[in-house]
Amino acid sequence: MIKEDRWLRETYVDLLLKYAEKNERITLVEADLARAAGTLRFRERYPDRLIDVGVAEANLVGVAAGMAAMGKIPFAHTFTPFMSRRACDQVTLSVAYTGLNVRLVGSDPGVTAELNGGTHMSMEDVAIMRNIPGMVVFEPTDSAQLREAFPQILEHQGPVYIRLLRRQAAKIFDDNCDFQLGKGIILREGTDITVISSGIMVEEALMAAEQLEADGISAEVINIHTIKPLDEELILKSARKTQAVITAENGSIINGLGSAVAECLSEKLPTFMKRIGVQDHFGEVGLTDYLKQKYGLTAESIIKAAKQCLKHKEK
Repeated sequence: MIKEDRWLRETYVDLLLKYAEKNERITLVEADLARAAGTLRFRERYPDRLIDVGVAEANLVGVAAGMAAMGKIPFAHTFTPFMSRRACDQVTLSVAYTGLNVRLVGSDPGVTAELNGGTHMSMEDVAIMRNIPGMVVFEPTDSAQLREAFPQILEHQGPVYIRLLRRQAAKIFDDNCDFQLGKGIILREGTDITVISSGIMVEEALMAAEQLEADGISAEVINIHTIKPLDEELILKSARKTQAVITAENGSIINGLGSAVAECLSEKLPTFMKRIGVQDHFGEVGLTDYLKQKYGLTAESIIKAAKQCLKHKEK
């Protein structure tokens, strides 16, 4: 049974406070979402180091870029659609083109936007950020992984996009887990099929693997937390062993994790694969569990895809 973790936004703010005490260059830029992000605690501690630009996301990124150009390490936060879709030009030119050390935080990824509905439910944020040269795209699975990643994100030279679940996550990793930005993690060894997952879909992948084992199918589960740069070495090693791959992501399969894996395999090790994710749809109002069922972001969908892959292998 997978345990529940704490809210990721609480861990995020704890880390900001911890490292800001050591490094006065760390600053925050918010777009009228300090309460939603939980960063009011940061403003109480460091009132001169949090700037709220209001509902003006393009300006949010521009201000963060200016601060980075002056030697600060700004964390700029807003909901995923506004960081990716609305501020795309500023992210591309003001941040990435100039190679500035801005940490872009997009919260409530994919179906976790829930009752905010389709306008606030960005299925394509990974696709947008993946396309921007020099951008690192990172999606923490739980608090332990975020804690281990944070100092590496701070030290990284260049822009980083953090796809941050605000709410409670499933606890997947032990505290002080072995973690390296850009290197995937094998959560479960297997020989019949590889399941590559990120974010909230890691829990679904592990549940699917348990049920597949009961059916005599050995599934290898890999967490690809850094979608860009992709850990091609690990993916190729696993695909070479199992000869069948499934990807599972909380977002569009178009130019997301599934596309990244497919690009790698098609060029270097052609392998039969299936992609679990949102199939070219906008979001809608609903609770996460309902939306996961609607878009097929479930362990059941992974199991069905796994059995289809195995039938193809048999042929």
